[in-house]
Amino acid sequence: MVQITIRDVLVRLREDLERALAKPVEQRSWAMVIDVRRCVGCRACEAACIVENALPPGVTYRTVPSIEWEDPRYGDTRPVFMPANCMQCANPPCVEAANAVVSGAFEQRPDGVVAVRYEVIKKYGVQKGQEVFEAARKACPYNRALYYDDGRLWTEHPEADWSRPSYEYNRKWSREELIGVPRKCHFCVHRLESGFLPACVTTCIGRAIYIGDLSDPESLVSQVLEEERAKVMRVREYAGTEPRVYYLSDTPDECSRWH
Repeated sequence: MVQITIRDVLVRLREDLERALAKPVEQRSWAMVIDVRRCVGCRACEAACIVENALPPGVTYRTVPSIEWEDPRYGDTRPVFMPANCMQCANPPCVEAANAVVSGAFEQRPDGVVAVRYEVIKKYGVQKGQEVFEAARKACPYNRALYYDDGRLWTEHPEADWSRPSYEYNRKWSREELIGVPRKCHFCVHRLESGFLPACVTTCIGRAIYIGDLSDPESLVSQVLEEERAKVMRVREYAGTEPRVYYLSDTPDECSRWH
């Protein structure tokens, strides 16, 4: 009997991650590739993100919007799902806008991830935290990138404690510490730096989400972007933000038109 070995893409991504972690952080360049041809719109990535980061009501680091369009190849209308999160821009306008309100509120890490510095913002109180959020949101050209944590819990019943801690940015945060701050996707850097892939990547049943080091030509993200460059798009490239989230589509021009 002929034995057929099927190698899961997650195995490849973990190997890429191991190579990236062997380098100094400033030599890494994290990027995400989302293949919309594989996304089935199940929203498992969204649910996994909420659980991983202990997100309260009204806060979700990623959504899975869909667009309906008439596919000329088949003569009918079909949905295209385009998971959305912070684009981790190489030229992030949110950083300058946020830091104009509170110095050091946002930063771009050496590995390219745009981070929110909760501990800096909290020193100035909830009102200032909301001002930082509003300034960053106004500067950001992506509608689903930033959220404000207004302090809501999972339940209104005081006898039930659903205020789970979060472990973002490699430290433990209590529920109280995160009230009144902007929040957003960070590519699960706390998982990456511990040798684990982001929650959204591991949960995707269609294996539609890849993450890796763009500075490594052997990484899957680098090779996919090179081999399928005619099918690559980035959302709102005209804004000059140089997003680190790339989409693969058989009809990239059509997907771009909706953004």
